[in-house]
Amino acid sequence: MNAIDLLEQQHREVEELFEEFESAGEKAKKTKERVCRELSDQLAMHAEIEEKLFYPESKQENTEEILRESVEEHLSMKRILADLLEIGAEDEQFDAKMSVLKEQVEHHVEEEEKELFPKVRKSLSKEELEDLGARMQRMFERLEAQGNASAKIPDQTDAPSEI
Repeated sequence: MNAIDLLEQQHREVEELFEEFESAGEKAKKTKERVCRELSDQLAMHAEIEEKLFYPESKQENTEEILRESVEEHLSMKRILADLLEIGAEDEQFDAKMSVLKEQVEHHVEEEEKELFPKVRKSLSKEELEDLGARMQRMFERLEAQGNASAKIPDQTDAPSEI
């Protein structure tokens, strides 16, 4: 699978998790905490493969600005995720923080899919995108096998990743 297809697939999976969270109902604290943990793990792994593989490979003169903004958006999302993981669903701010996280993720996804991905498709060959996608998939699978990817998030909230 090419790199962009992989990222778009992961975007859809995250959207489904947000939908599951929202349909859980106000009293479903355990379900909300489970979905939040799954979402946190997925976003942590997704951000890592983007920051370590996709963004560096995508860095061109015409993508540098959006990549800088993207790592800032990742930082903001990681800060919210760190808060969510710390407070839990019993906290009265939990749902509000999830709502803000969803808005930020939706904005980030829209920018990537409408602005960044078309530029990357033009600058990287089909073979380069396939190779990059394979490397990203392997890294994602390694992170998934290690488990508890969201445990690293609190240590990643000081500064944006380098691109």
